[in-house]
Amino acid sequence: MVAAGSVAVVTGGGTGIGAACGVALAEAGWTVVLAGRRAEPLESVRDAHPHLALDAAVADVTDEASVAALFTDVVDRHGRLDLLFNNAGRGGSAVEPDAIGLDEWRAVVDTNLTGTFLCTKEAFRIMREQRPQGGRILNNGSISAQAPRPLSLAYTATKHAITGLTKSVALDGRPYGIACGQIDIGNASTSMTAAMSDGVRQADGSIRPEPTMPVADVAAAVVLIAGMPLTSNVASMTVMATGMPLVGRG
Repeated sequence: MVAAGSVAVVTGGGTGIGAACGVALAEAGWTVVLAGRRAEPLESVRDAHPHLALDAAVADVTDEASVAALFTDVVDRHGRLDLLFNNAGRGGSAVEPDAIGLDEWRAVVDTNLTGTFLCTKEAFRIMREQRPQGGRILNNGSISAQAPRPLSLAYTATKHAITGLTKSVALDGRPYGIACGQIDIGNASTSMTAAMSDGVRQADGSIRPEPTMPVADVAAAVVLIAGMPLTSNVASMTVMATGMPLVGRG
């Protein structure tokens, strides 16, 4: 059950998993702020669901000032923050480790890891200081937080790092009623996974199709976690297409 006036921020909220989760949270009774770098996708999601009163906020998670402004505006407009879903992320080039340029490495780290840190930092401060105190931070780890795909060094490194960040924030948040957990998602059907039906490189070097799952199933899992009382935490959840080759010998 969602308390009246509960406020959520979803980063990467203009497309894919972020958009689906933002809409599902709003349908479950949350006041939702969809954040992203580009106004047009955010506004498209908002305008497609006028009955939900979604709030669209342009922000760049890699920019400290932009992140600070986002969360200041959230509190100014809505009074508090109860949920942050750190969903914004990007991939990298599918190349051998020695072919990754430093600029690309930094770009992936800046979005996936530093962006999560900057948003978490602002949310943690708000949740600690607000009354009633507390809130929930949920990080999108990806199944690459558990096992890498071939040729994914930068992305995999950041997602493994998210697991450490999640555990550390979960520990440090205990005195303040701040729960922090991680959801690892495998093959949700979005524009980013459209090519999987044609074939994806496997650990043995072969190219084989992989199944996907409806993005609505991810959204349902996020709504479930978000709706739990702060006395309970989902430290880690994996939501994946049943037939994908994560489990077992690839």
